[in-house]
Formats: sequence, structure tokens, C-alpha cells
Amino acid sequence: MTTLSADPAMQAARELSATLFAKPWVFIRGVPSLKFLPPEGPPEIAFAGRSNVGKSSLINALVGAKGLARTSNTPGRTQELNYFVPGGYSGAEDDLPPMALVDMPGYGYAKAPKEQVDLWTKLVFDYMRGRSTLKRVYLLIDSRHGIKKNDEEVMDLLDKAAMSYQVVLTKTDKIKEAGVPRLIGETLNKLKRRPAAYPEVLATSSEKANGVDDLRIAIALAITV
Repeated sequence: MTTLSADPAMQAARELSATLFAKPWVFIRGVPSLKFLPPEGPPEIAFAGRSNVGKSSLINALVGAKGLARTSNTPGRTQELNYFVPGGYSGAEDDLPPMALVDMPGYGYAKAPKEQVDLWTKLVFDYMRGRSTLKRVYLLIDSRHGIKKNDEEVMDLLDKAAMSYQVVLTKTDKIKEAGVPRLIGETLNKLKRRPAAYPEVLATSSEKANGVDDLRIAIALAITV
């Protein structure tokens, strides 16, 4: 697992993450096209990944609410940008949430109708290219399969757009524990020449809650720098 340093910025991120993720989180909006995006304001963190990589499950683990982000065994079910924020905010200009989490449609599911795939793929890519309040994309990679060609295509897009992204390995409980450090090292080697990739890989398991606190702290740091 990745060790996070204890410098002042990291300590502040730890404290912020403890506050943010202790709150009850709520779903506020599904965005089927860019014209329905909320007004730009609070920082946003987005989750990208191949269909069935575990985005919704990881979001649920982050916020401690099993049913907040919808999960499904059917790849390609999420077809909108789904927005989640800490609860207790009115939405007024002077009372906005400190951040939003965005669950993006999965990519790479070949069995969906081509027109449907094209629509939600364009939505995701346009959002990642054009949202000024988007601070980082967390690119989820299934630890059982590693980086695939369509993951590399998304990385190409993020690099071209100079959009900061960090790779998060999911479902690490499904592989041998001894293989996790090796997989982290292999993934880091593949990211070395990618200018927008954050030089640290996180390893997580939504089912076992492994690495979830590390991801919470990384998110808090990303929205404050």
C-alpha cells in the first residue's frame, strides 16, 4: 500500500478528509448532457474507468453509504455524470458544499448499442476537457486485468488536455496480497512518460475497505492544492 507523508499539507489533508467524509453524502443530480451541469463553483473530483471496474462501489466505500451510488452487475448501467456532495448545504451562492464527487459512465463496454456508447463517451470526454472546477480524475483500473488499451486511450486524452489524473487500483482483494506491490510498481512504470499522471498509485478494495482512507486523504489534498 502507498504510504502518505506527514508534512503540514498532508496533515491538513488528513484533517479535511476526516471532516468531509464524516458527513452524510447525498446525490444531487444526474447529468445526461453538458447543458445540465451544475454551475461551476466548488471543486470537483471525478472517477473514470472501464465498465464494471467498481466506481460506484468505491464511491460508496468512500462516503460510508452502501446504497448512495448505484451498483450493478450489468456493465454500462451508469450513463450519466452522477453528482454527490456532503449533505447539509442549501445550494445558495453563500452556502455551497466544499466539493463534489462525480461518478462518470464507464467506457469500453462493447455490448451496448454503438449510438449509446458514443453518446456517453462524448459526454465523459467533453466534461473532462472543459470543466474548470475539475481538480483531478481518479482513473480506476481493475487489479485483476491491469491497464488495457481503452484505459491508455483515456490517458492519452487526459495527457493532451493536461488534466491531472491518478490511477487507483480496484478489487485488490481479488488478487494475491503479495502481488499488490508488484502491480503498483508495474503500473508506475507505465505512467512514467505520461505528463498529466500523478506519480503515485493507490491500491484499494471496496469490499475490504483497504486503501479507502488513503484515497480520502488524496482527494482532500487534490482539492486544496
